[in-house]
Amino acid sequence: MNSSTNRHRKILTAVFFVAGLVAALSLLPIRTSSVAAAADAAATYKSKCASCHAANGSGNTAIGKKMKMRDLRSAEVQGMSDDALFNVIANGNGKMPGYSKSLGADTCRALVAYVRKLK
Repeated sequence: MNSSTNRHRKILTAVFFVAGLVAALSLLPIRTSSVAAAADAAATYKSKCASCHAANGSGNTAIGKKMKMRDLRSAEVQGMSDDALFNVIANGNGKMPGYSKSLGADTCRALVAYVRKLK
């Protein structure tokens, strides 16, 4: 093999290595963002929902009892579709305000996933 062919082979190997590395690294933010979204949903639940629904979703708080909050762990709530839960969180229901304008749709969807974990 001449030195020119060998040099080209080394360059192509390096290019493919770098391309593979870039492709692999591009996947990391997806994993990180899903972990971050779950952490953000927990923090949002704590700041926006727990005062009425309680940290565990039971509704067993002074406000929750007074307003007769549903137990988010109940079969009734857990049996709702994701779309129905999203609609309640985003648009409100009865005395509960809607959060779509203040939190955005993505955060409301993350809260649906969080409520599912309260079982």
